[in-house]
Amino acid sequence: MAKLYADENFPQPAVEALRELGHDVLTTSDSGKASQAIPDEDVLAFATENQRVLVTLNRKHFIRLHREQPDHTGIIVCTFDADFKLLADHVHKALEAVPDMTGQLIRVNRAG
Repeated sequence: MAKLYADENFPQPAVEALRELGHDVLTTSDSGKASQAIPDEDVLAFATENQRVLVTLNRKHFIRLHREQPDHTGIIVCTFDADFKLLADHVHKALEAVPDMTGQLIRVNRAG
């Protein structure tokens, strides 16, 4: 399973569902970096330094960062879905489809 880093705006219930699916998910809260207004560049750098794929709802900024800084361990940008289990399932399936996330950007969109 994947090693993930969930930024502050990724919902905790989806984090828990990803953990139930067997993923190793570190959150900003777990890492002691919550509520610090850390710049997105630093969030991506932290994920990369810790060999984790970043998972976020902050699509616009991280798509831009992917273009500017393609040397990362992977980024998954998601649209918000209040069905957190379904969101986690979509992330899980995306990870299964791309076994090596190095330098990859995956978009996970809400169904419908």
